[in-house]
Amino acid sequence: MARYIGPVCKLCRREGMKLFLKGERCYTEKCAYTRRPYPPGQHGQGRIKLSEYAVRLREKQKVRRVYGILERQFQAYYAKAARGKGRTGEEMLSILESRLDNVVHRMGFASTRPEARQLVKHNHILVNGKRVNIPSVVCRPGDKIEVREASRKNNAIVAALAQVEKRPMLSWLELDKEKFTGTFKGAPVRDELNEPAIREQLVVEYYSR
Repeated sequence: MARYIGPVCKLCRREGMKLFLKGERCYTEKCAYTRRPYPPGQHGQGRIKLSEYAVRLREKQKVRRVYGILERQFQAYYAKAARGKGRTGEEMLSILESRLDNVVHRMGFASTRPEARQLVKHNHILVNGKRVNIPSVVCRPGDKIEVREASRKNNAIVAALAQVEKRPMLSWLELDKEKFTGTFKGAPVRDELNEPAIREQLVVEYYSR
């Protein structure tokens, strides 16, 4: 399956904000965006005035990069959201937040979404007691997410859970840190999705042009 394998810090610099793609490193002075808060490349420090189209394009790219989604799959999520009954932008974010890899990350079993995706693909995660190794599976209300017994001493998982108190626990997720289990309680709440700041209406306008 195709995926981005380049330097992720350049993505933050290109979008002009922290996308928190490297977990705890993004909160330290080692963060590349903290040290060089301008776009990468020869002309990165020059003045650039974005057109209305470019503003919407950059917002779409930013959302894609935050969730680690390729263009074709992202378009499919947008099309599905557009067919929904609610506001298209919020429906789209709800689908993205309900992906298994994102839920594993949000619960604190992984420090980043790429790390969460790897845990899922390598059979470390169970959903309702069954092994699931497809990161794009959309969780449903009431689904129980847990780390399988044999993986609970995994160094990456232990390290991520040790930092979980530093992150706010979202209202639609429930975590039992001691038992390595969590519950997906229901649809994500838009007001709680504020890191990084996402303007989903610009994405809707990009695809509606």
